[in-house]
Amino acid sequence: MHEARGEWTASVAKIVERRREPVVVQTLRSTAAATIAYVVAIHLSPEPAPLTAPLTALLVVQVTLYSTITTAIRRVNSVVVGVVIAIGFSSLVGLTWWSLGLIILASLVVGHLVRVDEFVPEVAISAMLVLGVTRVGSTAWARVLETLIGAVVGLACNLVLAPPVWVGVAGEQIEDLARRMRQLMLRVGEGAVAHTPFHVAAERLHEARRLDNDIAGVDAALRQAEDSLKLNPRVREGLLHRVVLRTGLDTLEICTVVLRVIARSLTDLAKEREPRPLFEPQAGIVLQELLSEVADAIVSFAVLVTTDVTQNAESAEERLSAQLAAAAATRDKLAQLFLDEVRRDPSQWQLHGSVLAEITRILDELDTEHRTRRLFEELDRCAREQRERRPRLTRLRGRLRLPRRNRSTASGRSR
Repeated sequence: MHEARGEWTASVAKIVERRREPVVVQTLRSTAAATIAYVVAIHLSPEPAPLTAPLTALLVVQVTLYSTITTAIRRVNSVVVGVVIAIGFSSLVGLTWWSLGLIILASLVVGHLVRVDEFVPEVAISAMLVLGVTRVGSTAWARVLETLIGAVVGLACNLVLAPPVWVGVAGEQIEDLARRMRQLMLRVGEGAVAHTPFHVAAERLHEARRLDNDIAGVDAALRQAEDSLKLNPRVREGLLHRVVLRTGLDTLEICTVVLRVIARSLTDLAKEREPRPLFEPQAGIVLQELLSEVADAIVSFAVLVTTDVTQNAESAEERLSAQLAAAAATRDKLAQLFLDEVRRDPSQWQLHGSVLAEITRILDELDTEHRTRRLFEELDRCAREQRERRPRLTRLRGRLRLPRRNRSTASGRSR
């Protein structure tokens, strides 16, 4: 009995957890919006089967409110333009093969001119559907009405059923990326102690290159999170959240590139020294320790940039600072060991120096002072771009003297 109840509770918890996944949220919202749009269109449209309304709602409703509004505007614009083109053509010519080709060409050209982006084909589709019917006038305006109904219903669904903020999902993916980087760095460090064949070192290099695909996936999740923060009434510091996560991912991307360079240097060193070990025993042990400390610091950095609570952010910053200090001391110790080894055998001194230089680069990128300075620069850049794009809003803000909270809280969120 208790086991069955435990399984049922676990199933319910799993369903509750999955209901916030992007696919689940998108499916439920799109289905509801399309159904409501069809019901409304039946009562308002003169057409017996107003399927344009649910089709528009289905295409308009997106995961975030910002993308829903922008998509609705572009889609309505594309349909209206297509209908206007069809009305113009229907008053001059009928439906023939050459008029059909001409209207498609004109619709695609005009669609690019009005900048409807991915809805350029929709301009031609609307024009063809309207041109192919007998009662052009009534059908044309009915199609416009149905499109407006679908767009309004789609917007209303996102306003009533507020879309989630996907910052948590993006933060989880950032932390997962950092942990994958840590695992790879630990494996690279293990190869520095024992004899590492060339093909094993090359495989580590290929793993480092595959991290680029992981970066692309996290970047897509972060773009969705950034869209979910725009025009969202539940978010008070949308710009600050976007800047913190974006600069954090940029730092991890730089560390990924540097890690790939380190793996390349060790691969070249393995090729030159085979069948001997990559380093002398003591230097290999210290390098393994150093890579382990840097790997832990990368994870701590990811936790820091994805932490919202100030107290937890302070503890994460203290932990990161301690790890960076320990790694810097180990780096200095390794530099002395490398110097002694190069004096005995200077044949691969370039590769030794490259490993030290790239590890130093990672430590500099993870430094908390460097990150705070980068945050302020990015906030200033965003504020400058906003003033240039919206000068009237900036002047109005200055007259009203509205407080600007982003910069004052940047240091707290960067912790």
